[in-house]
Amino acid sequence: MKKAPGGEATFKKEEKSPEKENEEALGEGAPVGDELDEETLEGEEFSELIKYTLPGYIIGLLAGIFLDWQGYQRSPLGQGYQRSPLGQWLVRTLAGEGESIFEGIYSVKQRFRKAEGTMAEAYGWGKLFGLAIPWFIDLGSRLAGVDVYGIQGFYIPYFYALSDQIGANISGLLFLKKREGSWNAAFARYFRHPVMLASLAVITLVPLGLLGARFLGFSPTTQTYTALETIAANLCWVPPVVGWYVEKYR
Repeated sequence: MKKAPGGEATFKKEEKSPEKENEEALGEGAPVGDELDEETLEGEEFSELIKYTLPGYIIGLLAGIFLDWQGYQRSPLGQGYQRSPLGQWLVRTLAGEGESIFEGIYSVKQRFRKAEGTMAEAYGWGKLFGLAIPWFIDLGSRLAGVDVYGIQGFYIPYFYALSDQIGANISGLLFLKKREGSWNAAFARYFRHPVMLASLAVITLVPLGLLGARFLGFSPTTQTYTALETIAANLCWVPPVVGWYVEKYR
């Protein structure tokens, strides 16, 4: 406080630094967890991953329709007519993992650009590395005599749709371990990270839906049905959408 020339007391306005204004805008005593989540999500570019999902769905569905139209939903090999495993491999790969190819390309581009490592990039690498796992599961199941079109084969579309998601979840956890420096801190951040929690929910809930559909009588008797089943199970778009929402509105 100082006196003006006329003798009246005036108050000098305190100048605030940008950091001080930001602290007041957030409010005193803001939860530390919220601040940590915002720091974790800052610049993670999940919006880049969302745009790759729809093209994968469309390409997989068009492949299924085309193969059915060409009469390749069944293969005249062996006794009688059996559903074409090669056609199903192609359709499930495109419908369930098409976006993984694009996301993997995104991660490769980030490395060539020497961009700062983000969770989105780690997510893309994990999905790329998980791409081939369902091929071996599918082949091994058929060789073992599993009815991959019945109830017992419900896990086949699950792995086509979400093996890349499992890889992304593991890759995201490893990214947090690298950032935090210890497993305890990484798991603590993991269970506060909305993208990782959304990914975990998708991984655990989708097989229940597939099992229920097969139990109610659904079977991928055509390549189009194969594509639709895989698309329905492929909820890999959910975690990036959660990440994009938090980036945009928090």
